[in-house]
Amino acid sequence: MRKVVLASVGLVALQFLVGFSFYPLMPERMAIHWGLSGEPNGYASRFVGLFLIPVVSAGLFFWTWVLPGLDPSKGIYAFLDDYDLFVLGFLGFMAYLDGLVVVWNLGWRFDILAGLAPVTGAMLYGIGVLMGRSRMNWFVGIRTPWTLSSEEVWERTHEVGGRLFRLCGVLAFAGLLASGWLALLLTVAPALVAGVYLVYFSYSEYQKQIVEPSA
Repeated sequence: MRKVVLASVGLVALQFLVGFSFYPLMPERMAIHWGLSGEPNGYASRFVGLFLIPVVSAGLFFWTWVLPGLDPSKGIYAFLDDYDLFVLGFLGFMAYLDGLVVVWNLGWRFDILAGLAPVTGAMLYGIGVLMGRSRMNWFVGIRTPWTLSSEEVWERTHEVGGRLFRLCGVLAFAGLLASGWLALLLTVAPALVAGVYLVYFSYSEYQKQIVEPSA
């Protein structure tokens, strides 16, 4: 197995280790969801609170591990190192979320949105880097009928997408300086807008490709 994949396995295992280690210290009902005010508004049993994220992480790891072999185009192998690093980073994001839940339920109090801002920014920036280095495939990236029909459209869309998502990552970091709705808008809204725009951009680029040869 690749070294980065082994590190990903270690991150997932660490989450389970944390769950088992802190199980006796957790309340019977754990806070697992917070509102914009920063106060918890969703609770679960101790078992679910400690092991939901690790189980999801394990499932995601397994899926991302087998994904390159399931891609009929084998396109993921063209940027496999970058893909592996992104998976490791995403599992680090999940481990960080798990850590926030554990720390809060141990009694520490902090602004949950401010705590999420830096890691969300890092994840969005990582998506931008991966987009810029991706090659046409069936599973990873902006997969529209137009990007999957033209390698040129794929490359242009992901070049623009890489820049946009890196910018989204920087804006998400600014959520550290905000609170409430503003913090949420800075961390989530830019990525949603960028995603919708890239669908339109891929369509527009494909239309140009059709019109230009016939002009």
